[in-house]
Amino acid sequence: MNLLRKILYPFSLIYGLITRIRNFLFNKGVLKSTKFKIPVIVVGNLSVGGTGKTPQIEYLVRLLKEDYKVAVLSRGYKRKSKGFIIADENSNSDLIGDEPFQYFKKFKQVIVAVDADRTNGIKQLKNLKNPPEVILLDDAFQHRKVEGGFNILLTPFNDLYVDDTLLPTGNLREPISGAKRAQIIIVTKCPEKLTEEEQFKIAKKLKPTLSQTVFFTTISYSEKLKGESEIGIEDIKGKSVLLLTGIANPTPLAEYLKKKQVNFEHLDYPDHYNFTKDDLDLISGKLKSLKGEIMLILTTEKDYVRIFDKLKNLYYLSIKTQFINHENDFNNILKSYVGKSSGNS
Repeated sequence: MNLLRKILYPFSLIYGLITRIRNFLFNKGVLKSTKFKIPVIVVGNLSVGGTGKTPQIEYLVRLLKEDYKVAVLSRGYKRKSKGFIIADENSNSDLIGDEPFQYFKKFKQVIVAVDADRTNGIKQLKNLKNPPEVILLDDAFQHRKVEGGFNILLTPFNDLYVDDTLLPTGNLREPISGAKRAQIIIVTKCPEKLTEEEQFKIAKKLKPTLSQTVFFTTISYSEKLKGESEIGIEDIKGKSVLLLTGIANPTPLAEYLKKKQVNFEHLDYPDHYNFTKDDLDLISGKLKSLKGEIMLILTTEKDYVRIFDKLKNLYYLSIKTQFINHENDFNNILKSYVGKSSGNS
């Protein structure tokens, strides 16, 4: 813990008291929480920063879209618009946010909507002529005004919420006790070969309740770079690559590229960064200064959807959530909830 965060510790106590009172009032029904008959699955975390919500939402979409009409509802973080919006062919990342726009580009048969007021957003979706049969709420674990039918809590392997403290001293949005609202806890970004024994130790550390199940996932990277064309990851081994990231935690991607023996210069920007013209000029200049047979800009899919029309030689590497084991158990739990809640079991 750095000096500034130690100095801010008294504010963590105040923040913790406020969040505890808020949760208590919701738990006792003093503050209203709306529950919907339609299946509502909440995906979120206790901490700020990247925990793998986007690939987890995409996993759920793939799991459910063949049997149900699925909608993804997000607040549309850092979008330049307000209110309820459904993504269409005129949408872009400025209008609905980078993550919702990524969902829209990838899953054409899924409804993608944004609204900071999730209660209103769900009501609007239910009133559609062809409404969804299940709604996925992206990053809404602390949005207590909606009572999720099923809550999935994510925590990264290298930064478990039980090892963290409240803002501003740490990165927790609410006390650790908030984890009790989840039906499933997923430890994300694990090493690929995490043993059953290691999983047991971590699960024990998380202290799940008897009604909670803990799962472990890792990141699976595509073997193909996508952009103006497709390039195999092996084809850029030893070549000159400019890695451009504007995400919370680019370390796993950088480590993956090193493992694949890709030479790269890394330009690392803050999460959801709004690239200016000066930034883009700098990036283009950096690309031109590289020497080698293949010179390209490699970025994340979330960054790509924001700047694909602003830079040349731009490619992205997509990722997927991959369960280390017990994937069928997870799938069956989710499908059982949706089937029973929708009356379409």
